[in-house]
Amino acid sequence: MRPFLTATWRYLLMLNYEVDPAVLRPLVPRGTELDAWQGRTFASMVGFRFLDTRVRGLAVPFHRDFDEVNLRFYVRRLGPEGWRRGVVFVREIVPRLAIATVARVLYNEPYVACPMRHAVTMEGADTGAPGHVEYAWKSHGRWHQLSARTLGTPAESAPGSQEEFITEHYWGYTAQRDGGCAEYRVEHPRWSVWRAQETAFDCDVARFYGPAFSECLRGTPHSAFVATGSEVSVFPGNELLPLPSP
Repeated sequence: MRPFLTATWRYLLMLNYEVDPAVLRPLVPRGTELDAWQGRTFASMVGFRFLDTRVRGLAVPFHRDFDEVNLRFYVRRLGPEGWRRGVVFVREIVPRLAIATVARVLYNEPYVACPMRHAVTMEGADTGAPGHVEYAWKSHGRWHQLSARTLGTPAESAPGSQEEFITEHYWGYTAQRDGGCAEYRVEHPRWSVWRAQETAFDCDVARFYGPAFSECLRGTPHSAFVATGSEVSVFPGNELLPLPSP
């Protein structure tokens, strides 16, 4: 199957917070279930560079390179080959109104458009020099941001590690207006990650993500790292039928 969208995702800053499952359950699309790492459920604030974006092989002028910040959590669904581990987005922020509108209207993805900026200084980080990654967006008269400094050199995530759990998801799930669920596949090579330190997250969480997230997204994240990223292909989705009513 030909990809619907191709792009390069770079310097994915991931701040990972443990979340009470009761906060996430109302957001779980039908046909999926919460996924956990060592019995704990997580949500991640993720910021990254979205580069050389093409839709069905065509570049859209002024929409090829941009930032994205999202809040996501983790689910799974049993497919013919076994468990499909995927992500669900609570909100996705981009700087282009056209991108947000198309994603929201056609695919029911929770996109919003805000002015955005980034500061990525990663020269020498591959060989251990400290790097810095920051993503910010402006809303309601002020800037919100997440940032971190990298530590050491990037390494492939170990099997069973939290880094593997957070980064190695190859499916996306989106609740639909009719109560169903759309499933789509994401393809990319395994990413290496830098450990992160001096993390910061400054945001009006209640306004952006709802009061239920205010407590769990406060303070120091459970873990933080920066993934190298790679070329990515997103394939057309399929809608899962709604489950029958009890």
